[in-house]
Amino acid sequence: MLDNILNILFPQSCPVCNERASDHEIAPICPECWLTIQPHNGPQCGRCGRPLVSDASGTCGECLKHEPAFKCAKSFGLYEGALKKAVNLFKYHNVRRLSLPLSAVMLQNDLPRVEAVIPVPLFKKRLRHRGFNQSALLAGHIAARLGAELMIDHLVKIRDTLPQVGLSSPERRRNIRNAFRIRECGKVSGKRVLLVDDVITTGATIRECSRVLKRAGAGDIYMRALAYSVMD
Repeated sequence: MLDNILNILFPQSCPVCNERASDHEIAPICPECWLTIQPHNGPQCGRCGRPLVSDASGTCGECLKHEPAFKCAKSFGLYEGALKKAVNLFKYHNVRRLSLPLSAVMLQNDLPRVEAVIPVPLFKKRLRHRGFNQSALLAGHIAARLGAELMIDHLVKIRDTLPQVGLSSPERRRNIRNAFRIRECGKVSGKRVLLVDDVITTGATIRECSRVLKRAGAGDIYMRALAYSVMD
C-alpha cells in the first residue's frame, strides 16, 4: 500500500528501461531491471577479483608481481547496466535509500567472519562536497548483518589524489601511496577486518588501504565491493 501511495505522489520512470518504477525501496530502478543485477561468474583473479580474459592462471599479473596485503577481494558484479545506474544514483544523486538494497546485493556473496567492518574513506574535501560516504553507508548495513563492529573513523584519507583511471600501474601506486593512515592502531590490532567499497576501478586504493591496515597490526583482511569497473 505504501508503494502505491508513493507511486501516485512521486511517480518515477526507470532510467534503464523508462518504465514505471513501482517499488519505492529500489526506485527509480524498476523491479524488472533490478532483477538483471546478477553476480559476475566469469574468470577473475582469485586474490583481487579482477575480471580476467581466461582462468588459465587464476591470478592476475599485478597480484603475481605485487602481492596485496588482503587475503581476498571480491566484487558482486561488473560496473555496467542496472548495477551501474543504481550505484551512480546512490553515489552522485543522493539516493541514499539505495544503500540498503545495494548492501543486500553485496550480502549475496559469501562473507567471511570478521570482527570489524571498515569503509574506504573519502578525503575531507570530497566528503564535504558529496555530504556522505557511500561506502560507509554500505558498511553500516553489512556490519549490522554480520554482528561486527563498524569502524568509520579509524581509517582516514589524509590527502587528495588524482583519478586512478588512465595512470600506469607504477603511477597508481605512487599516486595513492601514503594517502591513508590509521587512527588508534590498537583498535584494529589483531582483528579480522572486512574493507568495504562501492566500486573497484584499478585496485590500487584497496591495496593501499590494506597495506596501512596490516602495518597497523590488523589480522586477516578481506575486501568486498559492489562492482568491478572494466574500464581499466
